[in-house]
Amino acid sequence: MAKSEKPIQEHINDFLDWLDIEKGLSVKTQQNYHNFLKRFFSWLSSQKLQGLLPHELSLDHIRQYRLHLSRGLSLKKSSQNYYLIAIRSLLQYFSERNINSLPPDKVKLAREKEDSQVRFLTLEQLKKLWEAPDTSTLHGLRDRAMLETFFSTGLRIAELISLNREQIAFPANLDEELEISIQGKGGRIRTIYFSKRTLEWLQRYLKERTDNHEALFITYRSEEKKKDPRRISPRLIQELMKRYAIKAGLSPDLLTPHVMRHSFATFLLSKGVDIRTLQEFLGHKNIAATQIYAHLTSKQLREIHKKHLGSSELS
Repeated sequence: MAKSEKPIQEHINDFLDWLDIEKGLSVKTQQNYHNFLKRFFSWLSSQKLQGLLPHELSLDHIRQYRLHLSRGLSLKKSSQNYYLIAIRSLLQYFSERNINSLPPDKVKLAREKEDSQVRFLTLEQLKKLWEAPDTSTLHGLRDRAMLETFFSTGLRIAELISLNREQIAFPANLDEELEISIQGKGGRIRTIYFSKRTLEWLQRYLKERTDNHEALFITYRSEEKKKDPRRISPRLIQELMKRYAIKAGLSPDLLTPHVMRHSFATFLLSKGVDIRTLQEFLGHKNIAATQIYAHLTSKQLREIHKKHLGSSELS
């Protein structure tokens, strides 16, 4: 492999082109990687290492940066991993371009406790959450329809935001479900399903809409005058979820779009859906990403066994 004479951060534009053309990642994902690497470049500058070349990057640099993420920024381990994954991807780019640098697998991710990886809502908690929006208002109808959609489909937040009205073709009989194809993470196509109840709330919400915006879920620049509709943002969805969590008597830290996705997955598992089928529902490229739910299922099975068969006597 050849040694590059350009500092690491001067490779960023070529790296982003590589993510786009060769890896086929979405614009949003490219932006996320760019933002995560900006933090790394800022740290290099703070250490007077802004001129560091790819082959000069050492495991000690990575170790010091991890300490900065953990102690300096007080990031939880799951958040630290976003930054470390971005560095690994950059190192993978170097490897594929035959640029001498650390092997990507030398950057180890922060280990999380398995149980903390999967947080989900019980059916009782979900019911309280669904009742939290004031459905006498347009915003309340939107939010109820949005919460129902999250649980019915298992969508990621970016996937939900990108939904358009034209994709929702209501069946003549609302006793039927709706299935549509979407382009998910990594450009992968998968089928998602809207329950009958979700369709009912979507229909109620859309009937109250008077705008022509293509997005399924919108907000307004001028809330009072209901002017200039725009596609709802991730930040607003997260803020709304915290608000409704509190209203439903739940911890605001418990409710996130990904917790809704976990709730969708664990509910299906509780009904007997196997891991491979769940992988298809969630749009995971690798079955390993779905295995976190297998651990949860095993724990639930142990608890059920202990409850019903754990005593020395059977009643």
